[in-house]
Amino acid sequence: MTTLQSVPALGTHPASGSLPSRAETREQLSKAAYDLLVIGGGILGISTAWHAAQSGLRVALVDAGDFAGATSSASSKLLHGGLRYLQTGAVKLVAENHFERRAVSRQVAPHLTNPLTFYLPVYKGGPHGAAKLGAGVFAYSALSAFGDGVGHVISPAKAQRDVPELRTDGLKAVAVYGDDQMNDARMALMTVRAAVDAGAVVLNHAAVTGLRFTRGRVTGADLEDRTDGTDFGVDARLVLNATGPWVDHLRRMEDAGAAPSIRLSKGAHLVLKRTRPWKAALATPIDKYRITFALPWEDMLLLGTTDEEYEGDPADVAVNEKDIAQILDEAAFSVKDQQLSRDLITYSFAGLRVLPGGPGGPGDTSKAKRETVVTEGRGGMLSVAGGKWTTFRHIGRTVMNKLAALPGRPLADDMEPISRLPKKLPLPGIANPNAVAHRLLNDGAAPGPRMAADTARHLATHYGSLAFDIARLANENPALAERVHPDAPEIWAQVAYARDREWAETADDVLRRRTTLTIRGLATDEIRAGVESMLGDRS
Repeated sequence: MTTLQSVPALGTHPASGSLPSRAETREQLSKAAYDLLVIGGGILGISTAWHAAQSGLRVALVDAGDFAGATSSASSKLLHGGLRYLQTGAVKLVAENHFERRAVSRQVAPHLTNPLTFYLPVYKGGPHGAAKLGAGVFAYSALSAFGDGVGHVISPAKAQRDVPELRTDGLKAVAVYGDDQMNDARMALMTVRAAVDAGAVVLNHAAVTGLRFTRGRVTGADLEDRTDGTDFGVDARLVLNATGPWVDHLRRMEDAGAAPSIRLSKGAHLVLKRTRPWKAALATPIDKYRITFALPWEDMLLLGTTDEEYEGDPADVAVNEKDIAQILDEAAFSVKDQQLSRDLITYSFAGLRVLPGGPGGPGDTSKAKRETVVTEGRGGMLSVAGGKWTTFRHIGRTVMNKLAALPGRPLADDMEPISRLPKKLPLPGIANPNAVAHRLLNDGAAPGPRMAADTARHLATHYGSLAFDIARLANENPALAERVHPDAPEIWAQVAYARDREWAETADDVLRRRTTLTIRGLATDEIRAGVESMLGDRS
């Protein structure tokens, strides 16, 4: 592993390849008048900023923490049609979700997604029979135009060959269907980059301290740069509140008497080391509505999720002992005990689903629809809440249509109609990840040591063609080609790249969201100190 002494002197990108400094970005935000200020750097805000910038609006995006620093990096990492929605007869919703899933995984970001086969085990005494689930996965695949194959039923023996830790006691059959998987933090970050490429100005770690008003209308925000305490402000013709679990907090800045508009549902997950390779995921019915997942992800196993109402401070959401016990107990329906040892847990995380309707809303949160709602406040600020990762592009388009239709049409004359924008504009780095990995491994013209196969594959599936920029850094400086930790594929060049090209300000920005070191349980004190040292070396 690279020694700490070598990290601070690793240097930076040439100035032409680096992002503006925070001071330069603050000055740009303070001096310009924006059409749209998006507050909230989760995927809803990011997607809206991307689409708004594409449409020709002058856009600013700020977040009190890191981009995708809360709920948007605490999902189940899936792009999916929503098999459980067939239970409620929401056929149109499932078809729409599939359309968006296919668009992202095939045209928009094939370099950041991968197809994943799901096995849905049918146990004796379970909530659903084999015939019902077989028909369900067939209908599910039909709604996806059979783009992932035909949903069908296989024998327990065949399923166990692909999932060696599958519990076979009482297993009658296994239904099969296809969806897609991603690294949510990387997908969000690439969408930020797309927004900036389209003209948006962005700044993370910038907290709103108050809203600006002109004749009773919200026309901007006062902010504090949390990295150094600098105060600044942004003026905008329209402000969009996309703060997720904090949406009502910002609404009360606009109108102290604003009634609660959302309720929150906590979803906890566990990450474990795998005892053996898995070639498919498990989606196990717990009851009529809930499914628990066991997902091979980033060479690990991801278990979850919980779904219960949360009434505390969103900043305090965390996985507790009750969550751990519930996730392991539910996983044990279909996963063997040796894979569920607590000693294998490397990380846990929890996020908050934003459900429209306010506290005490109707029904169990697990049955609530993940719909997106856009509302306008007394001061003209728009607030967007709800939605799901799979439809992040659709949410951006929905908000843009709302902007175009506002009374008085304040922005409509300055924006290109969303219907005229490219339907499936790709995210930066789009490339075939297999081809990228092959090039990284076999580019004989590149100087320096040969890249390891797992590193090449990791770079290809997290950066696409942008991986070549990281490879060049490693080739130019051998210290940057070394692994951050011997048990992870990441190299130090990724830390330098995160600092100079991906808005990383803190060790957690790098270790939790721009790399996989934290989720692997490898963010040691020594590595954290090395990352912090490199982040401080911006000369």
